[in-house]
Amino acid sequence: MMYQKNQIVELNITSLTSDGDGVGRAGEMVFFVPNTAVGDTIRAKVLKVKKNVGFARVEEIITPSPDRIETDCPVSFSCGGCVYRHISYEAECRAKRQKVIDAVTRIGKLDAQLVRNIIPSKNIDGYRNKAMIPVGLDRDGEVVMGYYARHSHHIMHCLRCQLSPPIFNDIIEDVYAFLRHRSSLIYTPQNRRGIRHLYLRYAETTGDVMLCIVAGSRHFDGDASLFYSLTEKYKQIKSIILNVNAEDTNVILGKHSYTVFGDGIITDTLCGLRFEIAPEAFYQINRTQAESLYAKAKEYADLSGKETLIDLYCGAGTIGLSMADQCKELIGVEIIPEAIENAKRNASQNGVRNARFICGDASQAAEELRKKGIRPDVVVVDPPRKGLTHHRADVPRQSRLRQL
Repeated sequence: MMYQKNQIVELNITSLTSDGDGVGRAGEMVFFVPNTAVGDTIRAKVLKVKKNVGFARVEEIITPSPDRIETDCPVSFSCGGCVYRHISYEAECRAKRQKVIDAVTRIGKLDAQLVRNIIPSKNIDGYRNKAMIPVGLDRDGEVVMGYYARHSHHIMHCLRCQLSPPIFNDIIEDVYAFLRHRSSLIYTPQNRRGIRHLYLRYAETTGDVMLCIVAGSRHFDGDASLFYSLTEKYKQIKSIILNVNAEDTNVILGKHSYTVFGDGIITDTLCGLRFEIAPEAFYQINRTQAESLYAKAKEYADLSGKETLIDLYCGAGTIGLSMADQCKELIGVEIIPEAIENAKRNASQNGVRNARFICGDASQAAEELRKKGIRPDVVVVDPPRKGLTHHRADVPRQSRLRQL
């Protein structure tokens, strides 16, 4: 049967995609439906149809899934910030484990039994130590701040998020109150000057907060009064940074940053080590869960003190430095210069003497190390979203990893 746009179809949701959409079948047609849960029986309105795949939205929940809970966020169904707010945390963990199983079996062609149970997070609210809040104007010229709607650049106005620490929400509300009658301070493609994003970072153990204003110009009206009012009210703000991005791009941070208050960093403690966090440095969003992750990685590495350990995509060096006390030598590789400098300082201030850090592309740096006869015993990788890369197309990935 061929389905048409705007047609109503009844579906049983049997699984979730990697993006969190529900999957239901109607004959030979597979439909993807956001904001559904495994076990839902729904009526859905068809939005788009391809050959064997369709996209739909919920019109009515006939029988709700046992996994369903009441969402506590007024914009959760339209905001692109999270997709599991309407199901229990236990169901969310099952869905994420299945996502890993699918990747391991379908892409990796490995045994699903390799995937063990998820270690659940101790905190399921308020744990995100970083927030990037787009700032803009709606069609009526009113200031809006919040999060992008899913698959769009439309800003959903939302000043408080359950996943952010309370101080983020308080600061966001105060910045909005400052800007709402100063629309001229907002970046537009025409003026190319004002504020584009509010970027916040939080150090859980110290309480330090970093505020980064991303603007189209180094000089925009009202910056001094905004910065002064925030630092007077929030003593936890240890650094304020102005990042300039005048490019017509989806990339949030520009190439140039200027520290206008504090020393441009905040400090947190992770796995018993103190880490400086710069604006550009990678740091795990959920610090407490990161400690569990790093402890498990260290356990699997099974280090004896004689190994050469390479940490690819090392960022500020957190993973490798957490293992440095149990290996002979740590070599970290990262392409972002600021992160490498950050990693070097982190090693120094923690008294780690057996670590060195290389600024460069991971695959090219690995090749250079191989040429020098450096063959690691253990490789730790926490790659960016695109995953591991290799620059020699004639060498299979598996062989390439063995060469490392």
